[in-house]
Amino acid sequence: MKKILPIFSYILHPIFISIYATLFYLFYKDDAFTIQEKYFVLFQILIITVIVPLLFFLLLRSTGNVKSVMIHETSQRIIPLILQCFLFILLVKRSIVITRYPELHFFFLGGLFSTIMALIYSLFKIKASLHMMAISGCAVFVIGLNMHLQLHNPYWPALLILLTGIAASSRLEMNAHTYKELLIGFLIGIIPQVLFLYLWL
Repeated sequence: MKKILPIFSYILHPIFISIYATLFYLFYKDDAFTIQEKYFVLFQILIITVIVPLLFFLLLRSTGNVKSVMIHETSQRIIPLILQCFLFILLVKRSIVITRYPELHFFFLGGLFSTIMALIYSLFKIKASLHMMAISGCAVFVIGLNMHLQLHNPYWPALLILLTGIAASSRLEMNAHTYKELLIGFLIGIIPQVLFLYLWL
Protein backbone atom coordinates (compact mmCIF):
# COMPACT_ATOMS: atom_id res chain seq x y z
CA MET A 1 0.00 0.00 0.00
CA LYS A 2 2.90 2.35 0.75
CA LYS A 3 4.13 1.92 -2.82
CA ILE A 4 0.67 2.48 -4.32
CA LEU A 5 -0.34 5.61 -2.37
CA PRO A 6 2.28 7.96 -3.93
CA ILE A 7 0.88 7.15 -7.38
CA PHE A 8 -2.34 8.92 -6.40
CA SER A 9 -0.39 12.14 -5.81
CA TYR A 10 0.18 12.19 -9.56
CA ILE A 11 -3.22 10.86 -10.66
CA LEU A 12 -4.97 13.38 -8.39
CA HIS A 13 -2.55 16.21 -9.08
CA PRO A 14 -4.36 19.59 -9.00
CA ILE A 15 -3.55 20.17 -12.65
CA PHE A 16 -5.85 17.30 -13.69
CA ILE A 17 -8.83 17.99 -11.40
CA SER A 18 -10.44 20.52 -13.76
CA ILE A 19 -10.50 17.93 -16.54
CA TYR A 20 -12.05 15.32 -14.22
CA ALA A 21 -14.76 17.75 -13.06
CA THR A 22 -15.49 18.82 -16.65
CA LEU A 23 -15.79 15.22 -17.85
CA PHE A 24 -18.24 14.47 -15.04
CA TYR A 25 -20.25 17.60 -15.86
CA LEU A 26 -20.47 16.90 -19.59
CA PHE A 27 -21.30 13.24 -19.04
CA TYR A 28 -24.23 13.95 -16.74
CA LYS A 29 -25.55 16.87 -18.81
CA ASP A 30 -25.28 14.76 -21.94
CA ASP A 31 -28.49 15.98 -23.60
CA ALA A 32 -27.63 19.66 -23.17
CA PHE A 33 -24.63 19.68 -25.52
CA THR A 34 -23.68 18.36 -28.93
CA ILE A 35 -20.66 16.11 -29.37
CA GLN A 36 -18.79 18.93 -31.10
CA GLU A 37 -19.49 21.32 -28.23
CA LYS A 38 -18.30 18.76 -25.67
CA TYR A 39 -15.02 18.30 -27.52
CA PHE A 40 -14.65 22.06 -27.84
CA VAL A 41 -15.16 22.58 -24.09
CA LEU A 42 -12.77 19.76 -23.20
CA PHE A 43 -10.16 21.14 -25.60
CA GLN A 44 -10.39 24.58 -23.99
CA ILE A 45 -10.10 23.16 -20.48
CA LEU A 46 -7.17 20.94 -21.53
CA ILE A 47 -5.28 23.85 -23.07
CA ILE A 48 -5.95 26.37 -20.30
CA THR A 49 -5.68 24.18 -17.20
CA VAL A 50 -3.18 21.52 -18.27
CA ILE A 51 -1.05 22.42 -21.31
CA VAL A 52 -0.37 26.08 -20.44
CA PRO A 53 0.54 25.35 -16.78
CA LEU A 54 2.80 22.46 -17.86
CA LEU A 55 4.63 24.64 -20.37
CA PHE A 56 4.93 27.39 -17.78
CA PHE A 57 6.27 24.85 -15.26
CA LEU A 58 8.95 23.73 -17.74
CA LEU A 59 9.93 27.36 -18.23
CA LEU A 60 10.13 27.96 -14.46
CA ARG A 61 12.14 24.79 -13.91
CA SER A 62 14.59 25.70 -16.69
CA THR A 63 15.17 29.07 -15.00
CA GLY A 64 15.52 27.46 -11.55
CA ASN A 65 12.38 29.02 -10.09
CA VAL A 66 10.80 25.65 -9.28
CA LYS A 67 12.41 22.29 -8.59
CA SER A 68 9.54 19.81 -8.75
CA VAL A 69 6.08 19.45 -10.25
CA MET A 70 4.81 19.11 -6.66
CA ILE A 71 6.21 22.60 -5.79
CA HIS A 72 7.09 21.92 -2.17
CA GLU A 73 8.40 25.38 -1.21
CA THR A 74 5.89 28.17 -0.53
CA SER A 75 8.15 30.73 -2.21
CA GLN A 76 8.07 28.68 -5.42
CA ARG A 77 4.26 28.53 -5.41
CA ILE A 78 3.61 32.24 -5.81
CA ILE A 79 4.22 32.59 -9.56
CA PRO A 80 2.32 29.38 -10.54
CA LEU A 81 -0.63 30.36 -8.33
CA ILE A 82 -0.76 33.84 -9.86
CA LEU A 83 -0.78 32.24 -13.31
CA GLN A 84 -3.54 29.87 -12.21
CA CYS A 85 -5.64 32.82 -11.06
CA PHE A 86 -5.34 34.48 -14.46
CA LEU A 87 -6.19 31.23 -16.26
CA PHE A 88 -9.31 30.73 -14.14
CA ILE A 89 -10.34 34.34 -14.80
CA LEU A 90 -9.89 33.70 -18.54
CA LEU A 91 -12.10 30.62 -18.29
CA VAL A 92 -14.99 32.22 -16.41
CA LYS A 93 -14.90 35.43 -18.45
CA ARG A 94 -14.41 34.04 -21.95
CA SER A 95 -15.01 30.30 -22.17
CA ILE A 96 -17.10 28.74 -19.40
CA VAL A 97 -19.68 31.51 -19.24
CA ILE A 98 -22.56 31.50 -16.76
CA THR A 99 -25.26 31.72 -19.44
CA ARG A 100 -24.22 28.45 -21.10
CA TYR A 101 -22.46 26.41 -18.40
CA PRO A 102 -23.74 27.79 -15.07
CA GLU A 103 -22.71 24.89 -12.81
CA LEU A 104 -19.24 24.55 -14.34
CA HIS A 105 -18.84 28.34 -14.31
CA PHE A 106 -19.33 28.43 -10.55
CA PHE A 107 -16.99 25.46 -10.10
CA PHE A 108 -14.17 27.39 -11.78
CA LEU A 109 -15.14 30.56 -9.95
CA GLY A 110 -14.85 28.61 -6.70
CA GLY A 111 -11.49 27.29 -7.92
CA LEU A 112 -10.38 30.88 -8.52
CA PHE A 113 -11.24 31.92 -4.96
CA SER A 114 -9.53 28.81 -3.56
CA THR A 115 -6.41 29.62 -5.57
CA ILE A 116 -6.43 33.21 -4.32
CA MET A 117 -6.61 31.95 -0.73
CA ALA A 118 -3.76 29.49 -1.36
CA LEU A 119 -1.75 32.37 -2.83
CA ILE A 120 -2.38 34.54 0.24
CA TYR A 121 -1.25 31.68 2.50
CA SER A 122 1.90 31.28 0.39
CA LEU A 123 2.68 34.99 0.68
CA PHE A 124 2.63 34.52 4.45
CA LYS A 125 4.83 31.41 4.07
CA ILE A 126 2.01 29.08 5.11
CA LYS A 127 1.85 25.91 3.04
CA ALA A 128 -1.62 24.66 2.10
CA SER A 129 -2.10 21.32 0.37
CA LEU A 130 -3.03 22.11 -3.23
CA HIS A 131 -3.94 18.45 -3.74
CA MET A 132 -6.52 18.64 -0.96
CA MET A 133 -7.75 22.01 -2.17
CA ALA A 134 -8.41 20.67 -5.66
CA ILE A 135 -9.89 17.26 -4.84
CA SER A 136 -12.11 18.53 -2.01
CA GLY A 137 -13.45 21.31 -4.24
CA CYS A 138 -14.19 18.74 -6.93
CA ALA A 139 -15.93 16.51 -4.37
CA VAL A 140 -18.27 19.36 -3.34
CA PHE A 141 -18.97 20.10 -7.02
CA VAL A 142 -19.86 16.46 -7.76
CA ILE A 143 -22.08 16.22 -4.67
CA GLY A 144 -23.79 19.50 -5.61
CA LEU A 145 -24.30 18.41 -9.22
CA ASN A 146 -25.69 15.09 -8.03
CA MET A 147 -28.30 17.00 -6.00
CA HIS A 148 -28.94 19.67 -8.64
CA LEU A 149 -29.62 17.20 -11.45
CA GLN A 150 -31.49 14.87 -9.07
CA LEU A 151 -29.33 11.95 -10.11
CA HIS A 152 -29.90 10.04 -6.85
CA ASN A 153 -26.57 8.34 -7.47
CA PRO A 154 -24.65 7.80 -4.21
CA TYR A 155 -21.65 6.20 -5.88
CA TRP A 156 -19.99 9.27 -7.41
CA PRO A 157 -20.11 11.37 -4.21
CA ALA A 158 -18.86 8.34 -2.24
CA LEU A 159 -16.01 7.86 -4.73
CA LEU A 160 -14.96 11.51 -4.51
CA ILE A 161 -15.01 11.42 -0.71
CA LEU A 162 -12.89 8.25 -0.84
CA LEU A 163 -10.45 9.87 -3.29
CA THR A 164 -10.16 12.88 -0.99
CA GLY A 165 -9.09 10.55 1.81
CA ILE A 166 -6.69 8.71 -0.50
CA ALA A 167 -5.15 12.00 -1.65
CA ALA A 168 -4.60 13.03 1.97
CA SER A 169 -3.03 9.65 2.81
CA SER A 170 -0.81 9.89 -0.27
CA ARG A 171 0.51 13.31 0.69
CA LEU A 172 1.21 12.12 4.23
CA GLU A 173 2.94 8.99 2.93
CA MET A 174 5.21 11.15 0.77
CA ASN A 175 5.94 13.45 3.74
CA ALA A 176 4.75 16.34 1.57
CA HIS A 177 2.43 17.85 4.17
CA THR A 178 1.52 17.95 7.82
CA TYR A 179 -2.02 17.35 9.06
CA LYS A 180 -2.43 21.10 9.49
CA GLU A 181 -1.46 21.80 5.87
CA LEU A 182 -3.90 19.14 4.65
CA LEU A 183 -6.67 20.66 6.75
CA ILE A 184 -5.96 24.17 5.41
CA GLY A 185 -6.05 22.85 1.84
CA PHE A 186 -9.27 20.95 2.53
CA LEU A 187 -11.00 24.02 3.96
CA ILE A 188 -9.95 26.48 1.25
CA GLY A 189 -11.07 23.91 -1.30
CA ILE A 190 -14.57 23.31 0.04
CA ILE A 191 -15.55 26.72 1.44
CA PRO A 192 -15.81 28.64 -1.88
CA GLN A 193 -17.56 25.70 -3.56
CA VAL A 194 -20.10 25.40 -0.73
CA LEU A 195 -20.77 29.15 -0.82
CA PHE A 196 -21.32 29.12 -4.59
CA LEU A 197 -23.65 26.13 -4.29
CA TYR A 198 -26.30 28.52 -3.03
CA LEU A 199 -26.19 30.34 -6.38
CA TRP A 200 -26.82 27.35 -8.62
CA LEU A 201 -28.43 24.57 -6.60
